[in-house]
Amino acid sequence: MHLSPAHGVHPQNPSDEQLAYAADLLGLLADRTRLVLLHTLGSGEADVTTLTETCGAARPAVSQHLAKLRLAGLVTVRKEGRRMVYALTDGHLRRLVSEALNLADPHLGRHPLV
Repeated sequence: MHLSPAHGVHPQNPSDEQLAYAADLLGLLADRTRLVLLHTLGSGEADVTTLTETCGAARPAVSQHLAKLRLAGLVTVRKEGRRMVYALTDGHLRRLVSEALNLADPHLGRHPLV
């Protein structure tokens, strides 16, 4: 398995707070719809209509997922006329989603992880 070089590698043991935050973050990413939303936003800002079309979920479900991501500080939202436009807050998140998808590539068609 090849992972790209890590940015800001922590040589020391992670603190309990870091581990708890990382577990919460990965828990938020453990949803197909949220992964699609984050992957789409990794390419740039998008409004709710575009995000709904991209992930193929119902608009209320997409709005709920976006609200969770916003409350977690993973996406930002701004109003542009009547549209709500979302963006990723951090490039690290884009890379994390990309690495997860890259890691999945060679495992497609195999047994699930659990």
